[in-house]
Amino acid sequence: MRAFHLTAASIDALKRVDAPTPRPKPDEVLIRLHAASLNYLDLMVASGRFGNAIMPFIPGTDGAGEIVETGSGVQGWAAGDRVVPGLMIDWPAGTLTAVGVKRLRGVTMPGSLADYAVVPATSLVRIPDQLSFVEAATLPIAATTAWNAIVTGRVRPGSTVMLLGTGGVSLFALQFAKAAGARVIISSASDEKLERARSLGADVTINYQSTPAWDEAVLAATDGLGADLIVETVGGQTFARSLNAAAAAGTIFVVGFVGGMELTIPVLPINLKTLNIVGNNTGSTANLADAVRAIAMAGIKPVIDRTYGFERAVDAYRFLESAAHFGKVAIDLDA
Repeated sequence: MRAFHLTAASIDALKRVDAPTPRPKPDEVLIRLHAASLNYLDLMVASGRFGNAIMPFIPGTDGAGEIVETGSGVQGWAAGDRVVPGLMIDWPAGTLTAVGVKRLRGVTMPGSLADYAVVPATSLVRIPDQLSFVEAATLPIAATTAWNAIVTGRVRPGSTVMLLGTGGVSLFALQFAKAAGARVIISSASDEKLERARSLGADVTINYQSTPAWDEAVLAATDGLGADLIVETVGGQTFARSLNAAAAAGTIFVVGFVGGMELTIPVLPINLKTLNIVGNNTGSTANLADAVRAIAMAGIKPVIDRTYGFERAVDAYRFLESAAHFGKVAIDLDA
């Protein structure tokens, strides 16, 4: 089968190879992958900053395809079913356990940059008919994370949600929040991206380059009350402002760290506002299924900036690395 191997800690070390097609063991399925999508996590893996897989290995966290073979003991699935596997294949539902964090697709085990992949049947979610394989490939990390943010933040009609940036998680959260009847504030350094966010339903937009004190802008837009949920996708650079922009009893849902992994923050606002600061590790297969169900019911379409053919996977990584994307970056294995 066609595959990409990561042979060293560098995007330049992604090499197109021919690899053996895996076979499913009991309780596993073999998927013919038709599409993949990239996340910031993929950049971290490619640079050697996350994961411990023995190189060379097949990277690519998110993918979608159809079942072509089932191992013994598999029930409820059959060849031809269109499916998407979760990132953390040993976390079917409930609270995360030590076992659940060990195997991550494209991080500590073979991922989606290949024609075929083997995963446990318990890690699968059925793809809604209205979504293509490319669209479905964007769901495991970004949609699951965004859905968990909305649920954890108890978003409902009248809630205010603050989103940092216009990547995949933020745009899924924007669409989920609007479907829930919430008011959405979103920030970006690009006026063009902010205009596109308004077309998706964003109520208030903030250019954080022209308005560095974006937290004060959030307070001004909410009559001093702040946001009920802040989806914190940046990290060290923005966390203190997220504390200031949060409403009393609000939730800061910690997703990313593109702006730094170390925090120096005041404790007093956390106490005075009784804030909920919640860490996130994507989610379980059940969380993914809930997100997919919500997408189907609300008619949400994943926002995909660019789609590359399989042979141009390295270009897809480079485009994601540039941070010029709006929404998701996808790879069509059939193109």
